[in-house]
Amino acid sequence: MMTKQEILSHVDHTLLKPEATWPQIEQLCTEAVENGCASVCINTCYVKQAAAYLAGRVAVCCVVGFPLGAMDTESKCFEAKKAIENGASEVDMVINIGWLKNGQYDDVKREIAAVKKAVGSHVLKVIIETCLLTDAEKEKMCDIVPEAGADYIKTSTGFSTGGATLHDVELFVRCVKGRCKVKAAGGISTVEDMEKFLALGADRLGTSRAVKLMNGQQAKGY
Repeated sequence: MMTKQEILSHVDHTLLKPEATWPQIEQLCTEAVENGCASVCINTCYVKQAAAYLAGRVAVCCVVGFPLGAMDTESKCFEAKKAIENGASEVDMVINIGWLKNGQYDDVKREIAAVKKAVGSHVLKVIIETCLLTDAEKEKMCDIVPEAGADYIKTSTGFSTGGATLHDVELFVRCVKGRCKVKAAGGISTVEDMEKFLALGADRLGTSRAVKLMNGQQAKGY
């Protein structure tokens, strides 16, 4: 049995709703500090404010090309670079899912590598949106993500047709073979879920519910 602090130290405390206000982001940051979370995961428009408010107490993670991933590569790179300049230390990008479906594997790899170049030594997590993929496509991305130099492969945005599953995290851990880390995100709704994902080998959990759940409160979200 993992302790509350052990679990929360793996959590990217998340608020990505389009209607999120600064007071809500500020509260998210406060909760992350008080509960020892790994990071706050937010949209790029709040990165500068959040970084100033947190002053290094908790890492700022942001999303790029979110939630669809269908932007051009240059736009993703610009967004990622700007976020780092504004104080983000981690970037979660969405792949071009259509390219993957087309079999444009080299294009997918080049784009991830380009965003990694834009973030430099900072952490890059790659969201592949597992709910839209076949197992063969997921396995292919388990090779592409580490080969492109990214630090994590991540299951989901939380904004599509499904989130993280035990099957997908198990597949990731088996197929990446330690070449990159694994982040489970989307639909994590119980403490038991969090424990299971971590036991399977996930290093990070992306969820808006973890802090409330770990403090015995009811929680809605993604």
